[in-house]
Amino acid sequence: MKKVEAIIKPFKLDEAREALSEMGVTGLTVTEVKGFGRQKGHTELYRGAEYVVDFLPKVKIEVIVGDSLVERAIEAIIKAARTGKIGDGKIFVTTVEQVVRIRTGESGEDAV
Repeated sequence: MKKVEAIIKPFKLDEAREALSEMGVTGLTVTEVKGFGRQKGHTELYRGAEYVVDFLPKVKIEVIVGDSLVERAIEAIIKAARTGKIGDGKIFVTTVEQVVRIRTGESGEDAV
């Protein structure tokens, strides 16, 4: 099993969720996060004063999938989240050693 974490622009969340649902992903976790990469933030004007916004709003999607679905999940997220502009985000894939469903005690891929 693998954990796929994607940090994307907030307005692309619904498209990414739908793309993952269509490929059979039954559950995911979404967290509102802030950060920056190559964009390095931007400046804004508020009441006549300029200030720098270092951290930009993003969302982090976390989903656990079987090894056979990893590439499809990555492709679905890329297709849904890409705008072609700087700041589209990143995807991280890590190995998951064990999953346990608390309610039933199921473990492994049965718990996903």
